[in-house]
Amino acid sequence: MPTPRQYDRPVAVRAGQALLEGDLSIPERAGGIVLFAHGSGSSRHSPRNRHVAQFLREGALGTLLIDLLTSGEEKAEAATGHLRFDINLLGERLVALTDWLRAQPDTCGLSVGYFGASTGAAAALVAAARRPEIVRAIVSRGGRPDLAGPSLPRVAAPTLLIVGERDALVVDLNRDALGKLRGEKALAIVPTATHLFEEPGALDEVARLAREWFRRYLAGESQERP
Repeated sequence: MPTPRQYDRPVAVRAGQALLEGDLSIPERAGGIVLFAHGSGSSRHSPRNRHVAQFLREGALGTLLIDLLTSGEEKAEAATGHLRFDINLLGERLVALTDWLRAQPDTCGLSVGYFGASTGAAAALVAAARRPEIVRAIVSRGGRPDLAGPSLPRVAAPTLLIVGERDALVVDLNRDALGKLRGEKALAIVPTATHLFEEPGALDEVARLAREWFRRYLAGESQERP
């Protein structure tokens, strides 16, 4: 059921031994909520993810931007790089965050979606395979879905893979992963875009595609509003 309230607040969520910090935003009459899974070397302050999140909120979708690593882990990661490809760890934390959303009075009635970037996309697919009854839609931006491995055929949520036309290796990896997904799926290639979608208009196109996908599968809309 859509929530009539609108607010933004910081959150701290326990995931195993880790306390993860994030920003929860619920627009008025939200029809769903999207949990962001950032890639290695990024955080909830990523300007690209925040840009997409703003598009989603303008489409009446809540967002949870959250760090999947603690500040201590981020410092260690910067020095060693030992966590950036620990997809199981990141997936477990997304599962904990998903369960937290379902337990909160202000978000328990909202359909849950995942927006994953880079290695975060693989973590999102792993988590979705573990919570098929909760996760209703997934969007990947320049993601590495191949790193989800055996979880791919177990993903039930409709999944949209978005890649830049000039990100050749990642395009091939996404095409291969698309063939292993068993549920509803689509691959969108943004013309002239590279891996970070830094070209004029490229990130706006990512945000538009994501908003349309989440509106369809979280809020039950068949197309973009005028």
